[in-house]
Amino acid sequence: MKKSILPFIIIVLSVFACGTQKEALEISSEEKAVFKSEDEEPVEIKDEVSEYEIIIIEPGFNAWLLSIARPEGYYSQQFMENRNMLYVMEWNRRVLQPNRYSPFLYEMQINYEPGIDYGYEVNYKLYNYFIYFQRKYNQRLGPYIPRI
Repeated sequence: MKKSILPFIIIVLSVFACGTQKEALEISSEEKAVFKSEDEEPVEIKDEVSEYEIIIIEPGFNAWLLSIARPEGYYSQQFMENRNMLYVMEWNRRVLQPNRYSPFLYEMQINYEPGIDYGYEVNYKLYNYFIYFQRKYNQRLGPYIPRI
């Protein structure tokens, strides 16, 4: 009797888990409109103390950051540092495999080193770019669902 119940429980749990993921990946019509935006206002990411700077020229990212993304202060710097480290490692791995991953999506490596305090603003904008990128281009850079 126990042998027949266990597979049933696993099947029910896996069906439930699939339904949950599908729901979390939905993108609102407002967000889709921002993705289609041709606005190419560059977003500067820099920290004077660490002298770290990135300039993102991605159509729609600035509008998405201002209208869709969670506001500054929503996430802790530690949370974003942990996620950014995972996303950067996967991003850089994909840059090095242009035959497997589109070189138009993954053009350049990102130099983001553990142990360096890049500051809140750098981590905030970099984290949100990764979320924007994953949602817009339907990519997964890590084990987490790219949510807002």
